Amino acid sequence: MNRIVVILIVSLLFLGCKNEQKPVVNTNQKPNIIYILADDMGIGDLGAYGQEIIKTPNLDALAAKGMKFTQHYSGSAVCAPSRSTLMTGKHTGHTPIRGNKEAGKGLEGQVPLPAETITLAEMLKEQGYATGMFGKWGLGFEEGDPNSQGFDEFYGYNCQKLAHRYYPPYLNHNQKRDSLKGNDGTNTAIYSQDKIQDHTIKFIDDNKDKPFFAYVPLALPHAEIISPKDSIFKMYDGKFKETPYTEDNKYTSDYGPNMVWYEYCSVEKPKATYAAMITRIDAYVGQILAKVKELGLEENTVIMFASDNGPSPEGGASPDFFKSNSHFRGYKRDLYEGGLRAPFIAVWPNKIKAGSESNHISAFWDIVPTISEITSAKTPNNIDGISFLPTLMGKKEQKQHDYLYWEFNIKTGRKAIRKDVWKGVWYNINNKKKPGSFELYNLSTDIAEETNIANENPEIVKELKQLMKEASIPSELFPI
Repeated sequence: MNRIVVILIVSLLFLGCKNEQKPVVNTNQKPNIIYILADDMGIGDLGAYGQEIIKTPNLDALAAKGMKFTQHYSGSAVCAPSRSTLMTGKHTGHTPIRGNKEAGKGLEGQVPLPAETITLAEMLKEQGYATGMFGKWGLGFEEGDPNSQGFDEFYGYNCQKLAHRYYPPYLNHNQKRDSLKGNDGTNTAIYSQDKIQDHTIKFIDDNKDKPFFAYVPLALPHAEIISPKDSIFKMYDGKFKETPYTEDNKYTSDYGPNMVWYEYCSVEKPKATYAAMITRIDAYVGQILAKVKELGLEENTVIMFASDNGPSPEGGASPDFFKSNSHFRGYKRDLYEGGLRAPFIAVWPNKIKAGSESNHISAFWDIVPTISEITSAKTPNNIDGISFLPTLMGKKEQKQHDYLYWEFNIKTGRKAIRKDVWKGVWYNINNKKKPGSFELYNLSTDIAEETNIANENPEIVKELKQLMKEASIPSELFPI
């Protein structure tokens, strides 16, 4: 049986045991922090958020052990800017990286985070934390490299275009390339995410005797849609009526001598494969939980789980079939709720009440000040985030955001804002021939954003437009 499936079963046994002998508890003064980030996973892909087809037992159990947020938002509607908001505590009107922009002709990777950026990892490193990042970075080489931005150890993909392939020829290990023998563009020997997971577990093992921060931005389930044909895949093989996703589709090339590395492979059974990728995430989470428990670190470890943006229909994925965006409108790249609402689960035994749920409105840029308060670290200056530790602790004195703001310069410019129950969405801002009109929705009565009520509420529209203007410092790299 595949190793990951064994892990999934063993972790479930861990969760089901009530009378096992407890290991000696590590008594670090500062809590360990593990932040796990899925890539293009919809809020509706988890059983704890209503998924009925795909199995996510470890994530569901994680939600049962801690707090589930129902109004948590990702930093952006695509990968790099979402991660930039997470690392800096600044929304996309202020954070340096506001889109998926390549570093330049002949250069590998994306536009780098500036050297002067203060990241979450640097903040914790100053507090004596061992810092490790395992998965997809997407925030540049050189000055933007994870090692330059506060991480002691980095293993995974720096360039997010290479992360379009799960059988790449190499992964980055700090400043070196780790060759994945057998992955030559035609042969597929090593599934990259399995290899990354090994390094994640080793980092936890190696740093069990001191406080650590493990940032685990998984590549899954971002396209390409591909999975080893193991026991996880067999859970779903033959369960669905399938339409193959082939090379006839745009942006697709198969493994072979003429493969384009940054495109996606075709897939014979896309529904079964996507479901297997989600359950594989769950298996990795189960392995992390089992390791933390084995080392006696449970009570002194904060575990958080989220996704970087809404679900994607690319590469053969079927978000409508699985109801990946739940009852929300939009997908990845949209600034409607379906592109921005994220699952968020936080667990800290004996601190966060088990089985609790919160409708507190929060976003990725709140993670920096929240972890800062948890660890007594110095919060960076001029951030947009607000600590939601009071909410996690079940306290009433929680400070609220005046508003949440997003901007995105693709497709002639997009902006969105949420203030209380009001959601403003503005597309095609830069289109001089046919500029878009401002849309307004009342999320308390129209969670699916179906009825634009901008014409009936001109004063609210005026207020939100003014807040949008105030929220953004212009960016030469990502202009709107």
